[in-house]
Amino acid sequence: MDYFKKYLGGENGSQPSDGADTVTKLCERARTSTLLDDRRGAVRALRSLAKGKFRVQVGTQAMEILTDILEKDKSDLEIISFALGALTSVMSEETEEDEIDIPADIGAQFTEMFIKTESNISLLLSVLDEYDFSVRRPAVNLITTLLTNKAKAVQELILVAPQGVPKLMDLLCDNREVIRNDALLLLIKLTKGHNNIQKIVAFENAYERILEIVYGEGLSDGGIVVEDCLLLLLNLLKENKSNQTLFVEGNYVSKLTEFFKVETLAADDGGWPAQKVANMHCMLQAVRALVSPSISQKERAVCQKRMNQSGVLQQLCTILMATGIPADVLTECINTVAEVIRGYPDNQNYFASVMAPSNPPQPAIVVLLMSMVNDKQPFVLRCAVLYCFECFLYKNDLGQSQIIATLLPTSAEINQITAGQLLCSGLFSSDALSTWFASVALLHTVLGKIANKETLLRVQLATSVGTAPITLLQQCMNILSQGSPHLQTKLGLLMFLITWLANSPTVASAFLSNPSNISYLTSQVSSHDSDECELIVQGLCAFLLGLCVEYNKDDNEKFDKQSLRAIIDKRIGFEVFADRLSQVSKSESYALAAKKPYIFAKQADQVLFDHEFTKLYKSLEVQLLNSITKGDEDKERVANHDSIVTQFKELIRVQDVELAELRTKLTGYDVMSSEFEQLKQQIQDLKDQNSLLKTQKSGQVNGFDQPIKDAVSSEPSQSLAEIQTLQSQLDQKNVLIADLNSQIEQLKVSEQTSATPSSSESLLELRNQLKAEHDSIVNSLAAEKSKLEADLTSANGRLSETQIENTRLKTELDSLKAELQAAKATVSQLEQSIAEKESEGEDLLLLLETNSEKISSMKSRLRELGEQVSESEDEEGDEEEP
Repeated sequence: MDYFKKYLGGENGSQPSDGADTVTKLCERARTSTLLDDRRGAVRALRSLAKGKFRVQVGTQAMEILTDILEKDKSDLEIISFALGALTSVMSEETEEDEIDIPADIGAQFTEMFIKTESNISLLLSVLDEYDFSVRRPAVNLITTLLTNKAKAVQELILVAPQGVPKLMDLLCDNREVIRNDALLLLIKLTKGHNNIQKIVAFENAYERILEIVYGEGLSDGGIVVEDCLLLLLNLLKENKSNQTLFVEGNYVSKLTEFFKVETLAADDGGWPAQKVANMHCMLQAVRALVSPSISQKERAVCQKRMNQSGVLQQLCTILMATGIPADVLTECINTVAEVIRGYPDNQNYFASVMAPSNPPQPAIVVLLMSMVNDKQPFVLRCAVLYCFECFLYKNDLGQSQIIATLLPTSAEINQITAGQLLCSGLFSSDALSTWFASVALLHTVLGKIANKETLLRVQLATSVGTAPITLLQQCMNILSQGSPHLQTKLGLLMFLITWLANSPTVASAFLSNPSNISYLTSQVSSHDSDECELIVQGLCAFLLGLCVEYNKDDNEKFDKQSLRAIIDKRIGFEVFADRLSQVSKSESYALAAKKPYIFAKQADQVLFDHEFTKLYKSLEVQLLNSITKGDEDKERVANHDSIVTQFKELIRVQDVELAELRTKLTGYDVMSSEFEQLKQQIQDLKDQNSLLKTQKSGQVNGFDQPIKDAVSSEPSQSLAEIQTLQSQLDQKNVLIADLNSQIEQLKVSEQTSATPSSSESLLELRNQLKAEHDSIVNSLAAEKSKLEADLTSANGRLSETQIENTRLKTELDSLKAELQAAKATVSQLEQSIAEKESEGEDLLLLLETNSEKISSMKSRLRELGEQVSESEDEEGDEEEP
């Protein structure tokens, strides 16, 4: 901000120029004048000065005044238009010819000053509510300028402003094309790199509006507006998962089909217009954004399916096989087809069935491979074809087998060109890049398929007329060992051979059958060339040599595992071997290839590694290093340790199963115990009921005598109810009771004389009947009691057995726990022992390194003293070293 001091004036500042003085007067007039016409004229003059060499003076002195006018004079559209134009000129990045000594980032500095007041952005958004052309367009241009200068800060302010993004989206519906087109440019800058704003714009029906404009402007034949729409669409789709899902689920994929129905132009017509090329390129990038390999397989498969169903894939393949397509459009189209078919079987099968319109018709794959191995084709086109071929074979077992079949002897027509013939011709081409492309293509035919690797051993080639054919494996090694092939040739063939040998003992045995192969590899690895590229070659040779050890079947006495380790130790050294392996992953080209499957190289000499190969190398590097440096003893020790651990794990697993069974049994016993307690309670209840019944029956029998006596001694005509009533009134009516008692005594006397014999017989009969009923009840209760006692005895027996079984199970559980604890202790001891051995090995290596350094120091000292120390003595000293 020190730059602005000379325009702001002050005690220590220099005297302002005439232009600065004019700006000061105009600012004062715009701020203090009470007449609207005066303020309008001052703002008009400031806008004119801002477009010329007084831009800095206007920005430093008038920015706040112009902002106040936007807020206070909204009713006057003309002064608002002038103020917006002045602010746009002040913050513009474009500089006039007469503007000298002005910083290049002056517009960004003024933008930063403007957005420090956060309400200014909301103020500009409110100005957009005005429909007038002279106000709305300058407002759109000013916001676009702010986004150009300070994108991130302005994006955040618009995001938090009330209805900020929706207001800008409404501009696409403006029927004035100029404002609509300016709004497209604004939205492109607004959505760039901001995920949240992209989501809001997409959910504001952006896809529908964009495609509507694209259709209205003529699809691919449209002008710059179509390109702007597609750039906005690309911003919304690129690396935005929710927007991609919305686009696919909204069935917008089907609306892309019409865009790819292009009428090709012959070369005589001058080819495609530049704008059509740009439009097609943008749309292809938008399609690639939907099926990018960075998207998860599940989500990508949904979009790939829609591409097939809607006809987009078919239209892309039509463009692929058409004539008159510009090279850059064809290249991008090949890349797009590659990602649309990558890993999706239906699309891969469709692509395999596409035929080129030639005579006779040939598969599209064959036509593309012709371009790949042709060194006259553009480099980027050849890279795109290789990428398409890799995507066709990606997770496509059938496609891999079909390509391998074209390499084998067949009864096909001699004149028919096959994919296998093209790959072989490229593999042995004098063009290094063609060899690299063919090697990587063959690499993908055997990647992850052991059957294909073994089948490829049957391929034999005749190098010249009259010579015996040799295998493809040996021909690759012959090319490597003869002369000094180009770096790309070496890397391509080595990557192919490494992929071929990996995880296949059969191929490794075939490779070891020729002793010259091991000689070549050891000579390359032991070379002392310090060139970066040669170090990469040495690393790949070391890796290939490690594969020969790791997947050795020990069927070759000369080159079994132990012999190969001895050769590596004697001719190379384990430390050198490990260093060679590490050099590959350290290279910049390796890191670049490992990022994404697509080839990023801009020049032919930058193509060194393949993406899938880097994944294979990374997965096997540590395994091979351990296989070479540690040997069989450590591997057996580790294997034994793993076996012991596995055994203990199995024992623990079995014990866990037994414990689970015991817990299940215990649960069953708990249920039985609960049932037993319930049964015991029922028995007790029955006993209580039995006692109660006995008491009730006894009371009934004993109580029968008194009613009989009363019935015998009472008057026959008097009822038992009357006697009970008289007895209840005994205390209240003593006199009446006395009279009644006397009458009763009199009746007893008379009854005894006249009715005693018959009454005695009735009484005896009633007693016999009651006694029989009593005996029956007692016998029934006795039988029930015996049954309950038997049930109780049985339940007590089962309870005793359950308690004994529980005691036994608890004892077994304690024993198993003790065995488990002992097993864990044994495993811990074994792991500790292994750790100690590894520590001792590291100490020995450190001691060996120290001794080696001492010997080297002593030899150097001897040389300094004039003693002769030959290289052979060095080697003998190394061999004698323990």
